[in-house]
Amino acid sequence: MKILIFTILFFLIGAFFIISENNLALGKSGNVDKTIGLYYMWISHLFDNTLAMTGDVVRMNWLPEIRNINVSNSTG
Repeated sequence: MKILIFTILFFLIGAFFIISENNLALGKSGNVDKTIGLYYMWISHLFDNTLAMTGDVVRMNWLPEIRNINVSNSTG
């Protein structure tokens, strides 16, 4: 339930930032269409960046480097 609320808030806040950064008054004609276009473009970029970041994480070498260490077992 918390994840759903977080996701809804994330997308609502994103929409509010798009409206405020572009000085769009939703009462004027044409601004709603422009807002929807910008919002879908933002979601598209968000999706593309998530895919790119996930691909980079998958391609990373997460294993430690194997070094040739000579270990001698000496008792004495």
